[in-house]
Amino acid sequence: MARDTSPIVKQSRREGYIMHPKAAKVMAKKTGIPGMHAHGRQGKQSLYSTQLREKQKVRRTYGLLEKQFAKLMDEADRSQNRGGLLPGEFLLQLLELRLDNAVYRAGFATSRRSARQLVGHGHFLLNGHRVDIPSIRLKPGDELTVRPKSTKSGYFSQMDEIIKNTYQGPLGWIKSDPKKLTISITGLPTREEAEPDIKEQLIVEYYSR
Repeated sequence: MARDTSPIVKQSRREGYIMHPKAAKVMAKKTGIPGMHAHGRQGKQSLYSTQLREKQKVRRTYGLLEKQFAKLMDEADRSQNRGGLLPGEFLLQLLELRLDNAVYRAGFATSRRSARQLVGHGHFLLNGHRVDIPSIRLKPGDELTVRPKSTKSGYFSQMDEIIKNTYQGPLGWIKSDPKKLTISITGLPTREEAEPDIKEQLIVEYYSR
């Protein structure tokens, strides 16, 4: 399974955006992009550079490789079934509906990387069937449950405590039950429920060049 294994803290500093809880502590002390000569590379950005950085920020935040992200943007741009959303807004909705993101949003993992690992190791059932592909797109009515065998692991036996530390507030499209170890998809994520501080139109402009 192809994935980006570069340090998430470095990625966060490069994009000036917290992509993992570990990055928050580091970025509170260190500002600017990493590297010996980084201070010399922080001049005024061109429009292209601004668009590129926004694309990289969102791609890395959700943990996609370039080819995956470009394909998703193409789908968002060409789709005739966007439900009234603009292409950039639809892109964010598609990203939110990824299986690994849903596990993270439900509070079952401390980060998207951790959620991706849990899914990749086959700990979840989707509508009763074992899944191990993080990019699976969920839809309203879908239900994720932790595999019976996995519930005995030390990780899932502490789910109450994990959710206390990862709870992000109520979301209108997803519900989790830490006691039953279930995640229910109850609707579609809105633009406001996606990652904050994203300028999705810059991403659309980047790919339309």
